[in-house]
Amino acid sequence: MRKRQSHYDGWGRRDFLRVGGASVFGTSFAMSDLLARHARAATTEANADADEKAVKGTSLIYVFLKGGLSTIDTFDMKPDAPAEIRGPFGSIPTKVPGLRVCEHLPHVAGQMDKVSLIRSFTHTNSNHGLADHYMLTGYNPSPAFKKALVPNNERPAHGSIIARKLGARGPVPPYVCLPRMHASAGPAYLGAGVSPFVIAADPNAPDFAVPDLVPPLDLDATRLSSRQALLGQVDRFQRAAEAQANKRARTMSVFRQKAFDLMTSPEAKRAFAIEDEPDTLRDEYGRHTLGQSCLMARRLVEAGVRCVTVSHSDWDTHGDNFNMLENDLLPQLDTAMGTLFRDLADRGMLDSTLVIVTGEFGRTPRINAAAGRDHWSSVFTVAMGGGGVQGGRVIGASDDRAEKPASDAYSPEDLAATLYHLFGIDPDEEFHSAEGRPFKIVNDGQVVQKML
Repeated sequence: MRKRQSHYDGWGRRDFLRVGGASVFGTSFAMSDLLARHARAATTEANADADEKAVKGTSLIYVFLKGGLSTIDTFDMKPDAPAEIRGPFGSIPTKVPGLRVCEHLPHVAGQMDKVSLIRSFTHTNSNHGLADHYMLTGYNPSPAFKKALVPNNERPAHGSIIARKLGARGPVPPYVCLPRMHASAGPAYLGAGVSPFVIAADPNAPDFAVPDLVPPLDLDATRLSSRQALLGQVDRFQRAAEAQANKRARTMSVFRQKAFDLMTSPEAKRAFAIEDEPDTLRDEYGRHTLGQSCLMARRLVEAGVRCVTVSHSDWDTHGDNFNMLENDLLPQLDTAMGTLFRDLADRGMLDSTLVIVTGEFGRTPRINAAAGRDHWSSVFTVAMGGGGVQGGRVIGASDDRAEKPASDAYSPEDLAATLYHLFGIDPDEEFHSAEGRPFKIVNDGQVVQKML
């Protein structure tokens, strides 16, 4: 078996264990700047009444399987194809009569009445980074796109647009990424005011805490108050040193206070306190990064977050595809995805929470010499449910070898159009880049009406 790549794509253990250690002094400056940018973005929003017209209760959980899920081995199996195409996995029935999925997804099979599959999804970019950007924004990157940049997005991610149009709901940020921020999950020309709040910690870690938001669990009220007093002294010094910028200093002090309030908010604390969940439920989601990230996403949506993007690696199975799927990746996806849909439904949250599960593309129909599958964007499956999507449907189809769409081809533009339609956001509205160039929210995509 090839050596597994880290789920954090280069983030070391220290990066993730650096949790709960930031001082209130340091946190306040970082968070207050973010809050200030959010406020500036809100004040420049041209269409001020859009929130009144939007579907205010809708939230999005976008589970992005970085590297590319092999949908021919999971959601669109070809049992009648030759062995070099179909692979060794069998299929099992689901809760929807006539709909079958991979035998290694029994929990998901039990929830398929809540999920619909677009089996004819397609686009023209089979390169990591570029395809990621396409799926997370609805815009195919230009020839000038530089995937080595972090963040690298030319266009704003879906979460940033939702944050811009709908704003915050309660004390929690409107847009959150975990366990880290994907490079194409940022705001692009919309500016830092609608950047995601990044948890930057593994919810499956025994000592999980959220840097730059939740103070250390052993930090008592006396110490917290004394640090706030210290911050007050720094503020007074800053106001004295910036005598000619008193107005700005007073404004920033307001945002520092908001940052402190957010960090000490009981609602925010509860939202991020995954340890409050029953052990039985945490076990059901799965004691792994993907499972606990999906559980955290449910908690955040429950607290008022509008969009949570869960980025999970490593689905780039060029070699040893079937062993990696059977013994590692699919058991994680099965418990995380299956329990997420059940949990949302049990809590009465599914109708108001849109869940999207996809990679940037699929994998090749033909198995390669390394017992793996390579990149394949010509046709793959996207799973969606909740938030106005009718479950238990199969939209479109691939051909008999999963090489291309056989009917009703759909694209990332169509996914974006459907998403924004469900949020009540006008897909034809235009934003403007720093140079003044107009860009529509949706690049001429069409709503997938068969899912609604």
